[in-house]
Amino acid sequence: MNSEDILHQVADEVAVCTKCDLHHSRKHTVPGEGPPDAEIMFIGEGPGFHENEQGRPFVGAAGKFLEQLLASISMQREQVFIANVVKCRPPGNRDPQTEELAACSDYLERQIMAINPKVIATLGRFSLQRYLPNAKISQVHGQAVRVKGRLIFPMYHPAAALHQPSLKVTVEADFAALPKLVQEAAKIPEYVDQTTQETEEEPKQLSLF
Repeated sequence: MNSEDILHQVADEVAVCTKCDLHHSRKHTVPGEGPPDAEIMFIGEGPGFHENEQGRPFVGAAGKFLEQLLASISMQREQVFIANVVKCRPPGNRDPQTEELAACSDYLERQIMAINPKVIATLGRFSLQRYLPNAKISQVHGQAVRVKGRLIFPMYHPAAALHQPSLKVTVEADFAALPKLVQEAAKIPEYVDQTTQETEEEPKQLSLF
């Protein structure tokens, strides 16, 4: 089964998933979207109102800002894969709960393995905690870290910059680093491919610039 088939399979499973209580209130599942060979994978937190209506990630105000940020580095959303740590909207846009994160974890991991992105950009604290459970986003944003062979680039969620305009410059600066980070990622010997065992346990901060 190739990467595209795996992504379709995950989306099909997500569409009928009843692993947690979020399925009771969802209108549409939001498995994620993007090319199966994307070099950058963005992982956000959870679908919001507009995402629940359309079944697509990042289509509200935060999504529009994400597209502007991509344009600032000469990219389009069709070139990246965009997903969330949970595939259904938490009621009232509340934070995802532990059992909900656990229920979606396998879906997300299978997507990551299928795409094998050069860089995983975490957007917000919940996707950051997947890789750096004890880290504070205010302290680690914009710093490339290798976790079990994956190159992780923590970033503020675009919605945070919309709610706190003072963060906009920070988000834009972090985004500007992505193109060079992708170039450098391919040179890292520990870069994970489909046949590599992920054995490294401790995260390593990388000095790429």
